[in-house]
Amino acid sequence: MTPLAVFSIDLLSDNMLLMASLLVFAAVLITKIGSKLGTPSLLLFLLLGMIAGRDVLGLTFDNYKMAESIGHFSMTVILFSAGLETSIPTIRPVLRQGILLSTAGVLITVVLTGLFIYFVTGSLLHMPMLGCFLLAAVMGSTDSASVFSILRGKKLHLREKLGPMLELESGSNDPMAFTLTLLLVELMTTPGLTEKGGWSAIGAGLLILVLQLSVGTAVGVGLGFATKWVLDKVRYTGFALPSILILSTGFFANGLAQLLHGNGLLAIYIAAIIIGNKARLFRKKEVFQFFDGLTWLMQMVMFLILGLLARPSQMLPMLWPAIQVGLFMTLVGRPASVFLCLLPFRKISARAKTFVSWVGLKGAGPILFALYPVVAGLEDSTEIFNIVFVITLLSLLVQGGSLDKVAKRLRLSYDMDPIPETFGMEVPEAMGMLRDHIVTEEDLVNGDTLRAMRLPHGVRVMMVRRDERFLVPHGSMKLEPGDRLVIIIGDSDD
Repeated sequence: MTPLAVFSIDLLSDNMLLMASLLVFAAVLITKIGSKLGTPSLLLFLLLGMIAGRDVLGLTFDNYKMAESIGHFSMTVILFSAGLETSIPTIRPVLRQGILLSTAGVLITVVLTGLFIYFVTGSLLHMPMLGCFLLAAVMGSTDSASVFSILRGKKLHLREKLGPMLELESGSNDPMAFTLTLLLVELMTTPGLTEKGGWSAIGAGLLILVLQLSVGTAVGVGLGFATKWVLDKVRYTGFALPSILILSTGFFANGLAQLLHGNGLLAIYIAAIIIGNKARLFRKKEVFQFFDGLTWLMQMVMFLILGLLARPSQMLPMLWPAIQVGLFMTLVGRPASVFLCLLPFRKISARAKTFVSWVGLKGAGPILFALYPVVAGLEDSTEIFNIVFVITLLSLLVQGGSLDKVAKRLRLSYDMDPIPETFGMEVPEAMGMLRDHIVTEEDLVNGDTLRAMRLPHGVRVMMVRRDERFLVPHGSMKLEPGDRLVIIIGDSDD
């Protein structure tokens, strides 16, 4: 037991369920603290894991292989959920921008950062060139869990279609970074590839990259439309079974793509987009709520597990190199890739490109990718993990905590009209639109009944909420100021 530890318990012992439930319970509670302080909840999950870990409270968890498996499982669910909620009409105007950022943008960031690490920070780390590029590749992507959680959690409404572009980029660039990470790990663990010469190694790497992306895309498209066909033919009365069926498709897409040497993360993201936009989902709102709750659970579990792996005592020696690399990526590498990729799109302002550069958030994705060198037994893999962890903490704290302020400073955010409160009620689009209305004194000037309000033609009241009570409306109902009406606006036959 380390001197700082208060107690010492092995998480993988008989107390596993007890300790895991306590950690998740604490994580749920601290989300309220994060919302009040404006601190990203994901950062608090990581810190909670670190505090509970071996160096502080003494909860021991050092099974990197299990952490990698749990993390990959969680990432599968998170990416699949993000793809389901991605609207094709919304992302279509920014499709080229998003794809460029998630492919060429990641590659440019990795190359620039890898060169910086080798020539500037290399004297501190003593890593070979491939190791420097591996460290850069691990951090090459914008973390999807962090971007989705923070943008939606802070309810940022951005101009110039930046919201869809950032979500598309973050959801689709993990596969590129993951592929580059696996490629570099394979190059470093297979001596025959590097012994054949630099160009042979590059050629082999490009072949692996093309295979990963093409197979992942094909599997995602194929399974996405196959699942759409099944959901269109097989109808369920509830939403639970269709939700589980859809989730199983995500797992199958991931596994099949990996079996065929493709990228599983890309496959599940593409399949989810097709299912969410093309399939006829009965009770779609409830299905999305199911995946929203599951996503929160997976984020908590993944960030807590990764936090438990962290050893603050081992991170201190890596603090200065991590700050150097993090500053370069944030202020040079990421902005350079963004401005180069978005150069052909002249309608995107410099302010918008600056904001996109700032949203280079790191999170569980880079930490998860940093586990692959550790599991593979590479030299310097522990240093890579510690550096990535420090950079992630700084990114969530500085960038994640300031997104709303930077957006306002650049005049890119705006306030939206409040979403109508319909208390979970849904109607088919053909019937009309649901809206809410709070009764005022002016509404009751002609009388205090619902009939006396003289609602416009085509407007019907479906429900009345008074305090915590729900009332069935009728013409002679007495209304009071403050009553909330749920109304439907549509065609009428009278």
